[in-house]
Amino acid sequence: MFKKILIANRGEIALRIIRTCKEMGIKTVAIYSTADRDSLHVRFADEAVCIGPAPSAESYLNVPRIMAAVEITDADAIHPGYGFLAENAAFAEVCRQYGIKFIGPTPEQIRSMGDKMTAKETMIQAGVPCIPGSDGLLTDLKPALELAEKIGYPVILKATAGGGGKGMRVVWEASEFEKQWETAKREAKAAFANDGIYMEKFIEEPRHIEIQVAGDQFGKACHLSERDCSIQRRHQKLVEESPSPFMTPELREKMGAAAIKACHAINYEGVGTVEFLVDKYRNFYFMEMNTRIQVEHTVTEEVIDFDLIKEQIKIAAGHPISGKNYFPEMHALECRINAEDIFHDFRPSPGKITSFHSPKGHGVRVDTHVYAGYSIPPYYDSMIAKLIVRARTREEAILKMERALDEFIVEGVKTTVPFHQRLMRNEDFKKGNFHTGFLNNWDFKSVEL
Repeated sequence: MFKKILIANRGEIALRIIRTCKEMGIKTVAIYSTADRDSLHVRFADEAVCIGPAPSAESYLNVPRIMAAVEITDADAIHPGYGFLAENAAFAEVCRQYGIKFIGPTPEQIRSMGDKMTAKETMIQAGVPCIPGSDGLLTDLKPALELAEKIGYPVILKATAGGGGKGMRVVWEASEFEKQWETAKREAKAAFANDGIYMEKFIEEPRHIEIQVAGDQFGKACHLSERDCSIQRRHQKLVEESPSPFMTPELREKMGAAAIKACHAINYEGVGTVEFLVDKYRNFYFMEMNTRIQVEHTVTEEVIDFDLIKEQIKIAAGHPISGKNYFPEMHALECRINAEDIFHDFRPSPGKITSFHSPKGHGVRVDTHVYAGYSIPPYYDSMIAKLIVRARTREEAILKMERALDEFIVEGVKTTVPFHQRLMRNEDFKKGNFHTGFLNNWDFKSVEL
């Protein structure tokens, strides 16, 4: 087992990793920017190293400075968390060259899933259902138009190096194709320095359902059931739950088996997520694989009583997984609490938290790195906490989440708590009648609390 792990991340996920490391008897090193010197992950790590100023490019994305921190603290492994360098194959390669264990998949496995077109081709060969679309990247407008006619509108154009909804455009009819084509390529180039575009059939009213997976260095893989991440705004997840209210036992078996096929196709090592779109008829299609821990991993942990960070570390240290497939025994919901003003287009709301009270009680969990007096910096993602509840049924979980949200007090900045309060009281949500476009048709601002 590792003696000392450097966490190449910040905020709540860094603190989450530190906690598991302490329970495993592993020393920890926090890295931080000057903007994060007062964050709790810095306070609770065994050692902390400032690696640069606030901008990510000069701190959390600065590989030479991170490796220098590894050297001066004598860490023998790096946990990348999520975001930043978590799915950066070049960084994983640097770790390997320096003899530092990257807690995650190999550089080759990251590359195989990092490019969406390559990932899709790999999944087709493995027999995993994929959305009908282009066989590769589209370079010319005319053949792209011809393919769209063949597939049938609506279609969606996607950046091959994309993420977070950037470089993604839905085309509803031929007359708007050229305009959306140019927009998608331009946005992809600006965001990823890669304007590669591919096309897929656009699945209307889909569910976004992901399967949590784990694979070890001995060729074993298993799944740990599903999470429903369909409540989204501009392709950004806001609420996650397990099990999905849309799931059936038969569909869970099929999707779990497909996710394991995906792992075996690349000999996957580590904890990851295979993401699917599921249409209204419960046909499912591979979307992408995230070769890292997810923000919403907590939901799975609660329904199967399993520490996924611990599993990640054990796999990286060469321990075998059980090979057992896990199924949810409880129901869990997670609300992402962001420092955003929901009444002004979810505008970021950085600043000083003057008062902070997190809810408590049976089956309530809050993962956060903030506290009263903490100043939220404007340089990073606006998520400040994750509120997770667990109960025996979905109905009980929603009621518990309502109660917990009512107890959640954050003053000094705006947060998304009022949005989640309204969502938990929405009848369609309570009945499980929603899809990824749910928020497009719901005027939450008009709901009185």
